[in-house]
Amino acid sequence: MNELADLTEKLVAIPSHEDEAAAGDAIEEWLRAETDARVERDEVGNVIARKEATGDPDADALAFVGHHDVVPPAERQTTGDGNAGDYVVERRDGRIHGRGAADMKGAVAACMLAFRDAEPPAGRELAFASFVGEEVGGEGARHAISEGFAPDRALVAEGSTNYSKPGVTDVVVAHKGRRASTLVARGTAAHASEPEAGENAIYRASDAIDVVRRLDAPGATVFGESVTGSLAVTMVHGGETWNVVPERCEVTIDERTVPGDRADLARAADAVAGVEWEVEQDLPPMACGDDAFAEGALAVAREAHDELGLDAPEHVVKPHATDAGWLAEAGTETLVCGASEPGEAHTDTESVGIDVLDRCYRIYAGVAERAF
Repeated sequence: MNELADLTEKLVAIPSHEDEAAAGDAIEEWLRAETDARVERDEVGNVIARKEATGDPDADALAFVGHHDVVPPAERQTTGDGNAGDYVVERRDGRIHGRGAADMKGAVAACMLAFRDAEPPAGRELAFASFVGEEVGGEGARHAISEGFAPDRALVAEGSTNYSKPGVTDVVVAHKGRRASTLVARGTAAHASEPEAGENAIYRASDAIDVVRRLDAPGATVFGESVTGSLAVTMVHGGETWNVVPERCEVTIDERTVPGDRADLARAADAVAGVEWEVEQDLPPMACGDDAFAEGALAVAREAHDELGLDAPEHVVKPHATDAGWLAEAGTETLVCGASEPGEAHTDTESVGIDVLDRCYRIYAGVAERAF
């Protein structure tokens, strides 16, 4: 456990919210020193390592996946300005505190050690990948996939701790995606004293919003778990001054998508003249369709919890989009399991439990060694 905590602290101390290169260097150097794997660093900075199955060209491939970029630190979490200052890392009360401890350098460290130590069954290739750019839309994952990163199965080490109940690390079989879009209403400007001479873009936008409010939120069921999306207008901007009928109004919509279903937002544009629908970001949802993988990983997690005297984990659904969505979209059967607890990521008090990291290490190594 000390080795895992020490490696976590080393990674957390390295600034990686503007430039992930130094964190990638540390991961790459450790993998080259501690394993006999084939280690690659691609052109965007992803670190990918592979232990190939001997003499089996059709080997099944399992990957541990994480990311080493983080969101910007709070003032209390850094010793200086920008990437020039180290991040503050503290170990106290059985937890490691610092930017990226929970999201997700602690879990990356657990993956690295499990990748080194696990002895997979014959015919299985074991891979490890730490991506860049997860926090800005999965840039690293998308690049790796476009360059041929295509494991049969992946365990993404994002947070799944304390979901079904306190004190357990659950196995996520599905998560929501996020589609950010805009309805753009166009009209004709006129002096506000003669509104009939123009076409009020805000009125058109309001009519489109009424259509959105009547749409059903997307929904799905994965391994008996209900996944319910959501749809919300989050910003409206129209008009330039108080005495002019506006010729443009923009309506921003946040939609949480689910596997296999999305809201029919195009209907809002089709129903109202002068309104167009534009998509700015579309982070895909994830659903695991591999029963053996999902049930096997849960069995491993329950064994690890039982050995530690803890309650049994469950299959759960995660509300947040992760790089698992990109992998699932590309055809990889994917699960999520990791140390971060709700309310820890992206906060100025971010921390991770050392005992939870050890629990994750046990699960990762066990999954690598289990035949599915």
